[in-house]
Amino acid sequence: MWWRSLGLAAGTACALGFARFAYGLFVPAMAADLHWTLARAGTLTTANSAGYLLGALLATALTGRVPATTGFRAGMVLTVASLAATAAGPPYPALLAARAVGGLGGAWAFIAGAALARRLGGTLPMTVYFGGAGAGTAVAGGVLPALLDGHPSRWTLGWWLLTLAAVAALAVSWPSAAVPDGPDDPRPGSGRPPLAIAYLLFGAGYIGYVTFLSAYLDAHRAGVAVTSAAWVTIGLSAVAAPLCWHRPIATWPGTRALRCLLALVAVAAALPLLSPAAVVASALLFGGTFMMVPAAVTALAGGARRLAALTVVFAAGQAVGPWLAGALADRAGPAAIPACAAVLCAAAAATTRSSARSAPTAAPPPRGPAPGRSAGRAGS
Repeated sequence: MWWRSLGLAAGTACALGFARFAYGLFVPAMAADLHWTLARAGTLTTANSAGYLLGALLATALTGRVPATTGFRAGMVLTVASLAATAAGPPYPALLAARAVGGLGGAWAFIAGAALARRLGGTLPMTVYFGGAGAGTAVAGGVLPALLDGHPSRWTLGWWLLTLAAVAALAVSWPSAAVPDGPDDPRPGSGRPPLAIAYLLFGAGYIGYVTFLSAYLDAHRAGVAVTSAAWVTIGLSAVAAPLCWHRPIATWPGTRALRCLLALVAVAAALPLLSPAAVVASALLFGGTFMMVPAAVTALAGGARRLAALTVVFAAGQAVGPWLAGALADRAGPAAIPACAAVLCAAAAATTRSSARSAPTAAPPPRGPAPGRSAGRAGS
């Protein structure tokens, strides 16, 4: 079970850590080299999120028809291809298309991988799977700031390095995706509107923080050491987060764990407003909570089809968030970046209170089909 959990986690390291979150490290260099405003830079994340939205819609339509193993592998291949296309550079429409393809592939890999992780039994493999995004973020954060410092034109080299790392992640995750088919989670799940609204707000909030963290630090002349430390801290704390959160997600009643996570993400996003020096503390708290929100939602969703539907809502929030944060920062200054993320995530936490008493308790999913019986596919 452990080697499969870690192998699947290489998928989130690639699809999220490399192909999504690492873009925030490139924003200052690409904006300087290509003469972009923050709103224009944020549009690339919007394109990525729009592709993610399309991928989630397709995954919803294909649930039960395409095996999760196939969906995961196809998504990983598309993600690697999108990283290579991004590394190829301008023109701007080509970059938008590459980021959109990366979002589509990332959605397939993310949703299918979550279904595969659920089949391994219990919440720990599932939280390890989501925590894998932190490993990719830590690797990118340890390499890219030093590479790009004072040399914004090196951004294409940075994307090629991430492409090579993604190929390695693809090789590691490929055999781990061969998880035997199992039945979908029979629990009713939480299909209540507050859960979907909270996920929408969180998607819009957290992605703005990730996209523009480096730009915020650059505006405050934080330096390459602080920027790298912040990103590595986010990544490593995300890797460690499953050890702290898998039991609360599995045992706390209703939406209590999700509500607590969202509140902590809001606090983490707000800390840089106190002082740019608080960014490492912000990164520690943010990294230790933000990827556990999808894990908590997955536990509450109850099944692959409901998870795919909620991911559509999540993707819609992510599509709006970067453009909103970038536009606000262009008008009101860099402080708008953490402020926007904090307000949206706090609103998400408040939204979950309305369904806290009636939402079902997240219990570990069944480990597999009963002996002697065939199991239906829970594809992505």
